[in-house]
Amino acid sequence: MPSVDLALTLLAVVGTVTVVAALARRLGISPPLALIVTGVAGSYLPFIPEPRLSAEVVLVGLLPPLLYAAAIRTSLVDFRENRGVIGALSVGLVLFTALGVGALAWWLLPIPFTVALALGAVVAPPDAVAATAVARRIGLPRQLVTILEGESLVNDATALVALRTAIAAFLTAGAVTLATVTLDFAWAVVGGVAIGLVVALAVGAVRKHVRDPLLDTSLSFMTPFLAYLPAEQVHTSGVLAVVVAGLLLGHKSPVIQTASSRMSERINWSTVQFLLENAVFLMIGLQMRRIVADVAASDLGLGQILGTSAAVLVAVMLLRPVWVFPLRWLSPHLGRRGSEPGPWSHSAVLSWAGMRGVVTLAAAFVLPPEVPERSVLVLIAMVVTVGTLLVQGTTLPWLARRLRVRGPDPREDALAEATILQTAVSAGLRALEAIPEIDADTARTVRERAAARANMAWERLGRGREDEHETPSEAYRRVRLHTLAAERAELLRLRDSGTADQHVLSQVMAALDVEESMLDRVEARGVELRESMLVSPETAGCAHLRRRPVALAPPPARECADCIREGTVPVHLRLCLSCGNVGCCDSSPGRHAERHYRGTGHEVIRSYEPGEAWRWCYVDEVLG
Repeated sequence: MPSVDLALTLLAVVGTVTVVAALARRLGISPPLALIVTGVAGSYLPFIPEPRLSAEVVLVGLLPPLLYAAAIRTSLVDFRENRGVIGALSVGLVLFTALGVGALAWWLLPIPFTVALALGAVVAPPDAVAATAVARRIGLPRQLVTILEGESLVNDATALVALRTAIAAFLTAGAVTLATVTLDFAWAVVGGVAIGLVVALAVGAVRKHVRDPLLDTSLSFMTPFLAYLPAEQVHTSGVLAVVVAGLLLGHKSPVIQTASSRMSERINWSTVQFLLENAVFLMIGLQMRRIVADVAASDLGLGQILGTSAAVLVAVMLLRPVWVFPLRWLSPHLGRRGSEPGPWSHSAVLSWAGMRGVVTLAAAFVLPPEVPERSVLVLIAMVVTVGTLLVQGTTLPWLARRLRVRGPDPREDALAEATILQTAVSAGLRALEAIPEIDADTARTVRERAAARANMAWERLGRGREDEHETPSEAYRRVRLHTLAAERAELLRLRDSGTADQHVLSQVMAALDVEESMLDRVEARGVELRESMLVSPETAGCAHLRRRPVALAPPPARECADCIREGTVPVHLRLCLSCGNVGCCDSSPGRHAERHYRGTGHEVIRSYEPGEAWRWCYVDEVLG
């Protein structure tokens, strides 16, 4: 019963991936490393059949969707801003590593130089998910995360083109020249980018007319193959075609997709990426018994094989900082903002974030059977992947903490989010005023809901007082979750009794789920308070902010006199920087800070919460 065996195999793979990845995350272990170790252990169990994982399955079946899933989540604006550094890493560093490792392998092993270069191309590209997963978990600065993501998206193309060129040079006995290599590389880049652009334009044009989330998600699943297969057919870079299509479609998604389609795409692609990538690590580990058996048949000694594997691993880890640190001084000329080099600590972290992953393991199986000592080269690729995940992946968090390389304070994110949302809400309210023939009740409802959304963002700030009362948004969330539970229970009663149409019930249940997920998201993004003062940058375009100080002396008492007089409880306090009046925020019942501005024209206030020094201009609606 082959079909039953296939179903059981797929079930076992998905189940193992889910359980091992969940345990690894709970224990703080790298999931790719845990899955490789699990696969290696499983390969020696006699009752587990060895799956045959070909290069075609990985490079054609798995790599395009993995790259596309990462590309649609990458900011095109950030990518473009850091394109110089990303290019230097994804092209220059890959070729530098391939040459360095190739020279070392040629010296240590009895193989032609072209084969040694092929090995260098195999181990050159770092893995996108392995690096960025660690980067996001330990909270690296966003520019570093952007550079790592961009590098990992593009370097696969460089490595695979270099690998293909090295293999062609070996098979044709040196007929490949520098001129042909240059032309092939140029064609791979230009052709891949052009095909990716055409696919993005075509898919974007179709998506504008697709409003069904199921159809839109299905089209999204087809897109990476629509870009990859034609590009590979004309011998350009399918990787670049997928990356370009993903970057452009991700950038245009707010315009060409509905909100439901975007939600569906994000959820489905996250699941696909999780299963595919982790399954590759598990499947590669299951190849270990066969790899070791093939290596045992080699004429090379065990000491030479292990010594070469260790030497290549060390070379891969050392060549990256050799390239990255000089790049720090060149980065101002490569498109980065500012004219000064970045902190050396950032370069240190960037140079150590070179974990290898799926592409390295898959590329090793691309090596043709004619390559001498192929099994040894595959083993070396396995050692480099496991070694970098183990050494660099486990020590990168320690290095970042030691060098005090941190991402933005969560309160800074909350402040920026509140400012952006306030700007968007203001634009929406201005558009509301321009709508003809709108009744007063509808306009009032829209204004109230818009203000509530903005106030909810501001309320996440200023949670430093010990006597903090429940904010209006927190009270709403608590009460609404309670009522949602009652509503869902009633829907389930109607469903089980069979007294209502099941399709209609499912639609209502889905609407409740969307609302509850939004409330859960607000809770999950609770602010992590820090001891440092929360301030906002100066806004050069606001004359009101430039005229006002950041503090008053002596500081007034931290209480809203109007709230005391009216018997209301303030949520957060705001200080007028013109006269020193202390009023409550817009989420408070009295909204006395804004009322003070309306009555006096004093346009600049400052947060009067402990640990906060940001200011706000009521006239220009900007932070400063």
